[in-house]
Amino acid sequence: MSLRIHSTLARALQPLVPLEPGHVRMYVCGMTVYDLCHLGHARSMIAFDVVQRWLRASGWRVTYVRNITDIDDKIIRRAVENGESIRSLTDRMIDALHQDADALGIERPTHEPRATDYVPQMLALIGTLQGKGLAYQAGGGDVHFAVRKFPGYGKLSGKTLDELQAGERVAVQDGKHDPLDFVLWKSAKPEEPDEVKWQSPWGAGRPGWHIECSAMGCALLGESFDIHGGGADLAFPHHENEIAQSEGATGKPFAQVWMHNGFINVDNEKMSKSLGNFFTIRDVLKVYEAETVRFFVVRSHYRSPLNYSDVHLDDARAALRRLYTALASVAPAPVAIDWSVPHAARFKAAMDEDFGTPEAVAVLFDLAGEVHRSQSREAAGLLKALGGVLGLLQGDPQAFLQSGSGMDEGEIAERIAARAAAKAARDWAEADRIRADLLARGVALKDGPGGTTWEAV
Repeated sequence: MSLRIHSTLARALQPLVPLEPGHVRMYVCGMTVYDLCHLGHARSMIAFDVVQRWLRASGWRVTYVRNITDIDDKIIRRAVENGESIRSLTDRMIDALHQDADALGIERPTHEPRATDYVPQMLALIGTLQGKGLAYQAGGGDVHFAVRKFPGYGKLSGKTLDELQAGERVAVQDGKHDPLDFVLWKSAKPEEPDEVKWQSPWGAGRPGWHIECSAMGCALLGESFDIHGGGADLAFPHHENEIAQSEGATGKPFAQVWMHNGFINVDNEKMSKSLGNFFTIRDVLKVYEAETVRFFVVRSHYRSPLNYSDVHLDDARAALRRLYTALASVAPAPVAIDWSVPHAARFKAAMDEDFGTPEAVAVLFDLAGEVHRSQSREAAGLLKALGGVLGLLQGDPQAFLQSGSGMDEGEIAERIAARAAAKAARDWAEADRIRADLLARGVALKDGPGGTTWEAV
């Protein structure tokens, strides 16, 4: 079966047929680097990391672009508040982004362009749009895209111009021809730092947000490419506007497939900085292993909402321990994945159906059960190899199991000895308390003829 992807634009699953045979070109909207990344950002990064991993595992060459927005109103405001330069702030936040992404096992994209390096391409694109009558300069100096002059506007969101108009405030003294028109170039404000002012045919200023991604995508992947991705909150207006300005300039489809990952929710609300209900990646990693966080994300389908809570992360940790327990019990043999064998074939079928990671993870648990039953090194090897396709199960099993319990083997042995002493003294309450305490920390005891053994749960 060929890979099928749910396209927001088509509102259906469609086969991936790369424009260039054997080569998939993918653009994903990245972070605006004014603060630390939160778990919502982690979800998007992990989702598209899994996508590019599966594309490569399927034999395609992949060019993966994930941009960095390093010029924006929020960035300017934060830098001014901090009393530092824009570049100092964005450099720090990009370094923090890389640290967080590396911890979560997210592979670096092929290209990670910074918006400020592509201002000439943005100016050229705006000039093309103006030459085609799709852009105009307003009285205040800003350059806007004329939405009603692009016939396909609304095709991604599925909304008509009249529906969109109903949700817009009437333009007041901003020089727009229509409230729906969006900014391509922002004229410089006297109070803004000089480092965010570029010269242009329309005067000094800086680019609008939407034009950045169109310019970077065209420059690095071409005027048409295969996959464009990002969070569901970007579908409108950001991606709708990208389509309008890109296709308005080139006359070509910007992307063949539009993918959007679901939100991470807290109390049924999207996790976001604007709502103040976010948890930074690094704060969560102080409590949970990075692989536990990755597993928490991967075991849910990328398009579904994902509810954050300590209970769900605890459950993810316990489930990941079960997989590592299988690898700890039998040393995995090095294997090359044969996609025709039953477990691998099921895994492939799941991933080929819109990156169905829940079903793929279920295959890993079935394999873990087989490892326990058969003690087969080949089954353990396949478990590790398939896990690796998702960026999982590549660590040392014992190290993960010990980190998961928060105890090393010496500590566990001491607690087992203390329990044995309590039993010898017929202090059954103390013996039960030690067993219960160990179980709460992820260590299950088993009493047998040869003595007491343990395993992580």
